[in-house]
Amino acid sequence: MSNLQLRVISAAILGSVALAATWYGGMPFRVMAALIGLLVFWEWQNITGYDKYGLLELAAPASVAASVVLVILNFPALESVIPAIFAVMFSVAACVRRGVPYWFPFGVPYAILPVLGLCTLRADHQSGLATIVFLFSVVWAADIFAYVAGRTFGGPKLAPKISPKKTVSGALGGALAGIIVGIGIAAWFGQSSWWYYGILALILTVCSQVGDLFESYVKRRFGVKDSGTIIPGHGGVMDRVDGLIAATVALYFYSIIMIFSQSPSWTLFPL
Repeated sequence: MSNLQLRVISAAILGSVALAATWYGGMPFRVMAALIGLLVFWEWQNITGYDKYGLLELAAPASVAASVVLVILNFPALESVIPAIFAVMFSVAACVRRGVPYWFPFGVPYAILPVLGLCTLRADHQSGLATIVFLFSVVWAADIFAYVAGRTFGGPKLAPKISPKKTVSGALGGALAGIIVGIGIAAWFGQSSWWYYGILALILTVCSQVGDLFESYVKRRFGVKDSGTIIPGHGGVMDRVDGLIAATVALYFYSIIMIFSQSPSWTLFPL
């Protein structure tokens, strides 16, 4: 079986699981989000060289695990983030003890924030479903068509020192696909402000591509080709969700800003 066939099969299976969890919401969705967060933190820890455990290195992932357990149990975000704060403290202490750069602590918000974001955005049954479908569809469309456009048109490299294979044509093709799909999903859920959802989709595609480049930079910084080997044809979990992490965090903070600036009843998809 070729690598492309493995990628397609793996993506189809993972996409189906993600959509099923999104449809059901509640506990299944929170478990899925939490599992992604735990695997991302584990891969981050291995990439940044903290795979040989001491007491502090064990305390950090244990605190991250405690944080995602609180998310699964549907505790408020402010309470769920308390163990994550301790995880940052433990990981900083580990860096001080080893006398190494402070990459390890950044893995905590990198893993926890998207978990909180996904679960918070999906919390409402109807509008939450529409929001997550919109988010997933835009990010997936941008990722797929960036690959297709890049392979088809080639041209100047987007960031050759970070990710030599990514092209400007791929970035533009991905952004255009994300906008079109975002507007289509919004219309499917009965929203008529196509320009608003088009702009929002564009922002999410840009964030997704920045997230992709960031993960590529981290791997290049530590001389790693893939973040892991858990997903056949794709590598690690971070390799698959790097763009989704950035887009989710952006949409999460946008929702927080809108809630505080307008009203507590604000939703992205008023259904």
